[in-house]
Amino acid sequence: MNIIDALRKIERIFIPDGSPEVVETVYNEFKDIVPAIKKGPMNKNGRSGTGNFIIAVAGYEKLKKIGVRQQIKNKKKYILLKLTGDGSGYIISSHSYYLYSFVCNFLSTRQDKLSDEYEKGKTITPAYDWHRTSYDFFLTQEGRIQKGLDRGNYIKELARLGFTHVEVNGLAFPMGLETGPKGETYPMFYTYCPALDQFVYSELNKGLYPFYYLSANMNYLKENVEYVSKYGLVPGMLCFEPRNVPEEFFQKYPMLRGARVDHPFRSFKPRYNMTITHPKVLDHYAEMVKKIMNEIPDMGFLNIWTNDSGAGFEHTKSLYVGRNGGPYLIREWKNDDEISKLAGENALRFLNVLKDAGSGINPEFRVITRMESFYGEHDTIWEGLRNHVEIETISLVQKGWDMPYTHPAYKDINQINGGSVYQQQFDPEERRKIGQLKRKNADPHFYFAYGPNSMFAPLIGVPYPELTYKRLKTLNENSVDHLAHHCGTLPPDLVPFNINHEVMRKYQYEPELNIKKTVRELTKKWTGEEYYKDLIKAWGLVEKAILAFPNITPLYSSLGFAWYRLWVRPFVPNLDAVNSDMRKLYEEQMCTTPHNPNNVDLSRDVLFYLTTPEKSAKDVLRIDKNLWKHIDNAKDILEKIVKDANKELGKNNIINDQLIRIKALRCWFMTQRNIAAWVSGVYGYMNSKKDKNKHRNDLKKMMKMEIENSREVLKLFRSGIEFMAITDQGETPLMYGTNITDLIKIRIKLMQKHMNDTPYIDHDYIMKKAGEPVF
Repeated sequence: MNIIDALRKIERIFIPDGSPEVVETVYNEFKDIVPAIKKGPMNKNGRSGTGNFIIAVAGYEKLKKIGVRQQIKNKKKYILLKLTGDGSGYIISSHSYYLYSFVCNFLSTRQDKLSDEYEKGKTITPAYDWHRTSYDFFLTQEGRIQKGLDRGNYIKELARLGFTHVEVNGLAFPMGLETGPKGETYPMFYTYCPALDQFVYSELNKGLYPFYYLSANMNYLKENVEYVSKYGLVPGMLCFEPRNVPEEFFQKYPMLRGARVDHPFRSFKPRYNMTITHPKVLDHYAEMVKKIMNEIPDMGFLNIWTNDSGAGFEHTKSLYVGRNGGPYLIREWKNDDEISKLAGENALRFLNVLKDAGSGINPEFRVITRMESFYGEHDTIWEGLRNHVEIETISLVQKGWDMPYTHPAYKDINQINGGSVYQQQFDPEERRKIGQLKRKNADPHFYFAYGPNSMFAPLIGVPYPELTYKRLKTLNENSVDHLAHHCGTLPPDLVPFNINHEVMRKYQYEPELNIKKTVRELTKKWTGEEYYKDLIKAWGLVEKAILAFPNITPLYSSLGFAWYRLWVRPFVPNLDAVNSDMRKLYEEQMCTTPHNPNNVDLSRDVLFYLTTPEKSAKDVLRIDKNLWKHIDNAKDILEKIVKDANKELGKNNIINDQLIRIKALRCWFMTQRNIAAWVSGVYGYMNSKKDKNKHRNDLKKMMKMEIENSREVLKLFRSGIEFMAITDQGETPLMYGTNITDLIKIRIKLMQKHMNDTPYIDHDYIMKKAGEPVF
């Protein structure tokens, strides 16, 4: 007998009174498969017996009340499953947020044989307690204006894939209300991680933002909560706090001015937040949290990012303008240790105020923050983490922004994107620190950066299933049970074959799985028997290519690829030589300032050095020697079978889909390679006395490669496959728009025109531009 045969014998599904909405959602999933199923009231008569099946969310202490007696090792988290040949049994989840994903996982195996363990009753322990979105690119951050995005389908997909906790606070508008002087892009940083005061007001700041604006944003948030609740997930928020407020607030309350929190290079005006050392400001924040919690009592967490994007804690060391703040925390002329201790305690007091305000309505409410910004206050913050004031991190042995791990293939590189495919090591000291925090009732949340925009941005759907499994297994085997999944998942309407997250879905309920077998079974469902071996072989080669990529700089591998318009800027020997009318076609939407050296030097960003000529030269050699052979072989494998697959499986088949995404990844790698070649070639030419012709020829070779690469990208846009994040609401400094193809064509012409320009970087660019008017 197969599972489906037993399911067809279910006559009635019993649901306990007061069950969360997800139980009804799951009942409907069963009914879609077996339409004859009826729903019965949960009472003492008729809960067991032929054809009677129970679906419930029940903690351990409630199991006996619904007549279930089954051995459970982990009473904290479980799924209980029993299905007999006569259609009787149950599915009971310890928490609402496991139920839907487990049922979807189980029903997807309904053609399998009904095993003895199902008939006797099986206990499944989820691998991770929490699988939470952190900076959900498509739902709440800059990607919420993605072309073709369906929020309802997206959240359903989060639930199906096993996410348990979901950010819901996105703006209802493409941008926030923050304004600034002409030429400033700083307001764009307010489109993501919107602060509490973008949704509600307190008595202190009432009228500071238009009521219609707050209402629209709160409505967007509540719509997301409705979707989330349908699938039993826990809603939460991600905010930059304490964030700056409009200057008009300080005209009314001049003595509540706090820290200057803007970036003095990117910002053209000073921006200040309220001083959180003042009780009136703490009350203001507590009131806002309570207002939101009264609207959404199930709100389960508030994630606070800080010291960036117009937010920061007073007198902390990593504030962009240095330690500063209001007048009430510490007087002048104190030493750094004393300031550090008081600043850390002040931050902890704020986090606890938020936590206490939320837990007064939901006792399980947690506040989560990041440690990187507190490198100057690290020890104080670490000591204060307890009782649901928690952290998310790439590493507990990390201090500040320093990456403690190296590239898996190139041990001399520690510039890797945290939590991504390139973070494969796990220091034993991490486990000791995990234990320390858990004993203080503060769970650490480790980054799992396998979502969009966290690596290979702005591409979507890049396949690397076994590398996904490796990170999941490494974290799970080292006592990590709370995942902070950076950037969420991929819209199923745009990425129908999301193999990485399918592996993730399976792992949550089968951590003992054999990855080779699992990938094979998943792939066969999409390809049938004919093509799965070739596709799996191609994926393996893609993973080898990924590991061969030396990561030019983490910024360009993630959000910086869109910020700095790397697919529409011409890589010419002298970026400043392009006519200003042509430059503005891409520079006007770059997330830059008129005096940012990145405008003329791809190795720089404000005062950062993103890479060096020496590293860049080595990166080019490594890519050419180690990477192309793998990705080209992967591409060749699929190109040989794609015509037959199109005939047999239809045009929207997985072979064609994956071929386009692999080609897109190759184009992305090529652009990264050519960035390194540009840095190496231009600096090499300027610094060389003997080899100028060599460097000039290298640059010409690079430009020809990038011109051809641009043509390949244009072909990809004609494929009909959505292979990258793109908005149809007008391009922004954070996202490419649908005009990208027009801009790429202009890029090609500009590179052809400037092929023979003399390589040059004006190293006085910052100061020259800073002395010019911006309008």
